[in-house]
Amino acid sequence: MADLRQIVLAEDNANDVELTLNALRENHIVNEIVVVRDGAEALDYLHKRNRFAGRAGANPALVLLDLKMPKVDGIEVLRQIKADSSLKSIPVVMLTSSREEQDLVRSYELGVNAYVV
Repeated sequence: MADLRQIVLAEDNANDVELTLNALRENHIVNEIVVVRDGAEALDYLHKRNRFAGRAGANPALVLLDLKMPKVDGIEVLRQIKADSSLKSIPVVMLTSSREEQDLVRSYELGVNAYVV
């Protein structure tokens, strides 16, 4: 089997984490899922800093990103990913309960690959 890159799930709600993990398993996704609980942790993981400083390996295959998170929200994480030449090719899917048009429009303006409500 090929060496599968990790998927990062940035989500602060434990119930939503479990729902997402179940959906990934049901769809036979076998990549390792790294769960981070806020936007700051997501950025630390991507930039290999703080508790992720020793992280080996390439960029993740995918970032699943909650819109509304503590410390740093999903829009800011997305902005930073797409502004960084070493990260901008990572596909990002926004997972959110927000149906606000401004959130959807801003996400696509910043380069999100998909927006799932």
